[in-house]
Amino acid sequence: MWKVIAADLPLGLAVPDGVEGRANFEAVAQGDPGAPLGREPQIAELLRFVKHRRITGTLWLTADVHHTSARHYEPSRAAFKDFEPFWEFVSGPLNAGAFPAGALDGTFGPNRVFVKAPAASNVSPAQGYQFFGEVGIDGDSGELTVRLREWDGTVLFTQVLRPGLAGQ
Repeated sequence: MWKVIAADLPLGLAVPDGVEGRANFEAVAQGDPGAPLGREPQIAELLRFVKHRRITGTLWLTADVHHTSARHYEPSRAAFKDFEPFWEFVSGPLNAGAFPAGALDGTFGPNRVFVKAPAASNVSPAQGYQFFGEVGIDGDSGELTVRLREWDGTVLFTQVLRPGLAGQ
């Protein structure tokens, strides 16, 4: 019923890396909101496949940008439009420096629904900004609930997804 895609880095967040002025990116997004570039064509092909095969109940769990966030992807906001709407939830890592949430790349139409991140880079774990996510599926209804949590378990954000309507 649910198809959870786990990836090491988010889809729509531009994560620059390297020497300033060079177009190096750690993540999928290239910082260009147009047609898919770099690693984006592979994601576009996967999203197209999911749509055309009528695969429902997909969501993405990603990490490694040192903050927590929930994003909704929608083709009407995107440069690449051949996909069904979906959610992406980001958390982690624990016990590492925290970083601000960077710019979103519009190739796949992300909308930041929730974010908790520091304003400065490499904030010490002693100052907070340590997050994890929790996913649960109700055995009766099939609803999938995602909770983004603070290090102490405090719930920061909750999203309930219904079977067949995961992208809504």
